[in-house]
Amino acid sequence: MFRFSLLVTLCLLARLSHADDGVNWKKIRVLVFTKNGKGYVHDNIPTAVARFQQLGREHGFAVEVSDQPTVFTEQNLRRFTLLIFPSTNNDVFDTDDQRLAFRRYIEAGGGFVGVHSVIGTERNWVWFKRMLGGSFLWHPKRQPYRLQLIDARHPSMAGLPKTWQREDECYFMKEMSPGPTTLLAHDLTSLDTTEAQKIRTAAGSYTALYPAAWYYHFDGGYTWCTALGHAKEDYNEATFVQHLFQGIRYVASQVRGLDYKQAYATHRDDAIR
Repeated sequence: MFRFSLLVTLCLLARLSHADDGVNWKKIRVLVFTKNGKGYVHDNIPTAVARFQQLGREHGFAVEVSDQPTVFTEQNLRRFTLLIFPSTNNDVFDTDDQRLAFRRYIEAGGGFVGVHSVIGTERNWVWFKRMLGGSFLWHPKRQPYRLQLIDARHPSMAGLPKTWQREDECYFMKEMSPGPTTLLAHDLTSLDTTEAQKIRTAAGSYTALYPAAWYYHFDGGYTWCTALGHAKEDYNEATFVQHLFQGIRYVASQVRGLDYKQAYATHRDDAIR
């Protein structure tokens, strides 16, 4: 029954992808980057990669996969509509030239989709944390809890349940930027009360709802992130796959070609214009 439900959902998404969404999928090329730095590495990454490749086959867009930061050169990045970082963590670039190439790609109008532990990526790079909207602080244990839809009218949230019951990790952030727009929120009132004090401390001024998915038009580029997706099984779950695909589709709809005349940084830490 579960496999049948997933198949039905994916067939529906395939039909929707050819609707009037402003995306010519035959022209879309995606880079899925999977490198992790020292520290915890999620076992969901191979399953996530397989799902993105399957979505590419179903919807007609090209998917390339790499765990080598040497792919981050201006010449190579010009080929991609958007970049996907699935559960990356810690330092994923080897050199500041690679970081600069990534930054200039965003400044030129490129797209970025971040999944789950992406907010723990490049924790010492201020510009990258600004682009994400914050940096990883802490999460309670994986558990069943609720999420609340904030903006059902946003195209990346279409068809998701207004109250989404699932098992995942509620990620908290520090160094949060005021720029991102929240689309989906963790319902803090539904979390296990065992760690209630730590949750209140981590949530700061947030009391009942905390950002779980958001978009951000930042420094010339287009970013969409979700904190969900800890378990490898998530990437075979119909509603979560819909969540991911619609994030990809939203970013792809925003990117109108790269214009490196708009890229201004000459160093990874140049002041943001």
